[in-house]
Amino acid sequence: MEVSFSKEVEMLRLGAGDTFHGEGILAITKGLLQSGVAYVGGYQGAPVSHLLDVMVQGKAYMDELGVHVEACSNEASAAAMLGASIHYPLRGAVTWKSIVGTNVAADALSNLSSPGVTGGVLVVVGEDYGEGASVIQERTHAYALKSSMCLLDPRPDLGVMVRMVEEGFRLSEASNMPCLMELRIRTCHVRGSFECKDNVAPAVSTRALMTEPAGFDYMRLAHPPVTFRHEKLKGDARIPAARRYIVENRLNELIPGGRHADLGIVVQGGLYNALIRSLQQQGLADAFGDTDIPILVLNVTYPLVPEQVADFCVGKRAVLVVEEGQPEYIEQDIATLLRRRDIQTPLHGKDLLPAAGEYGVEVLSGGIGAFVAKYIAASNTDDSNNSNDSNGTSEASDAASSARAWLAGNRERREAVARQLSTPLPNRPPSFCIGCPERPVFSALKLAQQETGPVHIAADIGCHAFGTFEPFSMGHSILGYGMSLASRAGVAPMMNRRTLSIMGDGGFWHNGLLTGVQSALFNGDDAVLLIFKNGYTSATGTQDIISTPDDEVKERAVDKQQSLVDKNQTIEATLKGLGVQWMRTVTTYDVERMRKTLTEALTSDFNGLKVVIAEGECQLERQRRIKPWLASLLKKGERVVRVKYGVDEDVCNGDHACIRLSGCPTLTLKDNPDPLKVDPVATVIDGCVGCGLCGANAHAATLCPSFYRAEVVQNPKWHERLLHALRGGLVRALQPA
Repeated sequence: MEVSFSKEVEMLRLGAGDTFHGEGILAITKGLLQSGVAYVGGYQGAPVSHLLDVMVQGKAYMDELGVHVEACSNEASAAAMLGASIHYPLRGAVTWKSIVGTNVAADALSNLSSPGVTGGVLVVVGEDYGEGASVIQERTHAYALKSSMCLLDPRPDLGVMVRMVEEGFRLSEASNMPCLMELRIRTCHVRGSFECKDNVAPAVSTRALMTEPAGFDYMRLAHPPVTFRHEKLKGDARIPAARRYIVENRLNELIPGGRHADLGIVVQGGLYNALIRSLQQQGLADAFGDTDIPILVLNVTYPLVPEQVADFCVGKRAVLVVEEGQPEYIEQDIATLLRRRDIQTPLHGKDLLPAAGEYGVEVLSGGIGAFVAKYIAASNTDDSNNSNDSNGTSEASDAASSARAWLAGNRERREAVARQLSTPLPNRPPSFCIGCPERPVFSALKLAQQETGPVHIAADIGCHAFGTFEPFSMGHSILGYGMSLASRAGVAPMMNRRTLSIMGDGGFWHNGLLTGVQSALFNGDDAVLLIFKNGYTSATGTQDIISTPDDEVKERAVDKQQSLVDKNQTIEATLKGLGVQWMRTVTTYDVERMRKTLTEALTSDFNGLKVVIAEGECQLERQRRIKPWLASLLKKGERVVRVKYGVDEDVCNGDHACIRLSGCPTLTLKDNPDPLKVDPVATVIDGCVGCGLCGANAHAATLCPSFYRAEVVQNPKWHERLLHALRGGLVRALQPA
């Protein structure tokens, strides 16, 4: 796994009187245990993947409390776990990355929200939004609206976040509604401290089993005709109950203002820290959160409490709604409830702030500045004309001028850097890791298409999506995790050549097996599927999957350099069981064999699903496995051989075809040492892990013979030292004086 949480797991044992110091997502984990959660599950994915990672690595402690931990195959299976809370007083929590994860789980969430829950339910979603996002720019808010789920967006303070976890379960039980809790990337990783409580062992758990199942209750099924009753309950009972609980327990926070109490700001809880920093830029707040403008912090963004919002807005000259993303659900909701109460307070939001994009401090400062200019600067100007005391006016004006200067300075610095560049800087998109076993396959595919002609390539989510970047630039669509084979179904019948679908082993188990393979076999499609079998769900942090070799196999491996993924044949056995007749397994680093296999699959007379399994262990996991082993050998003084590749600069002809075919970060350029040659030569820099791709490409594509393979021997034997000395002496003797 990408990160070890052995120390953090021990922190989960902290109790009353202890202080927790750490980051946000770990605080959320502690909050779950303090809430008496009975079962947890989820699917990995940034930014909340550490929540599940900590639980999985802390299974021993979870078992002490009687908490069941389930690493789910996808988000739908995680959401389905929550069905335990429909009949039983079990508190359950699941987690995944949103919005794509919530899309996958939508069916189960709808059918959970209809009958409602008895035990508290909390769905912790990583709101992966804005410039740092790895998914499409959509919001979880829509799901809360359509399915009537409470939506929490806690202020990024560890104490508040933990309290919202605890209150989230109680809110769910008070309203019978599942609760969503969205956590932005910054919230997940914010650091701080909070005073702990004792963890609560659930009353019903793996250590305190139920003796009898619940009685049959048709009203608890999401099945017509009772679903019509469920819909009525949402509006008549559940949402009003949620609103009462929100008010009675003060889940939303009202921060009073100072000099400008006649104005107001309504903000999503997760944006509070950025808002305060922006107000500081305008001279309207200090570093401790004391503000001149009253702020209503929505730690619960759905449902809103009409009376609470109305009381905040009434009598104010204007209110600004700070809501990230589009559409502006909260702003529209507030506008509607104000108009229905005939409250004419001017409402601003997306008219002063960008409709799309992440609301960082600089973006918010621009919107706050426009709000200040309209309602504070203008008011101060009027007041100064009628008063001899101009101190307050002068201070506000100076702060506003300083903020405008700061924003203008940022723009000028960017423009100055751009002017200094003769040409724009090249894009630097993410790329495959050094030695990644998936890069050779794209090299082979590039060569194969020289024979078959260009093919339509249905790409997928995962590390292999880096193949869409240069130098490969392959992939016509990415529609969902494991959905590549399904996404070519409408294209393939219309193409003269066969199409190719690419997915990883993580995507295969997540969705691809049923969505793609089963469908293609059922319809008898003439399809080609390329599965990257690297042994892990690498793109989400190298978590284990069903086709990951177990620890015993890894420990038994005598040769630490060998691949371990071939020890697990689960994918091959599954495909054979489904009826796949044409299947080839090829080592990824054998570029020539992979090229021939792909060419065969794309041109074969066989009519049906053809599967190529590209086998090569994730290089990150391989290095994590072998580096400690090599270090232990060196410490004991044992002989260690490390393979390294290089380029003979005297042979390199400078056409750089090797770089265009490889894309490895360690294969780059340097100035030609020959003063008569202008073109730079290729070179292999430090960091090379000796995967051999450059040499394999040189053979498969018949490139110039400039690559060489060297063995770096540490702690050599005595005869190796002697042989090295003799060779060195002979070379020196043959060199001209």
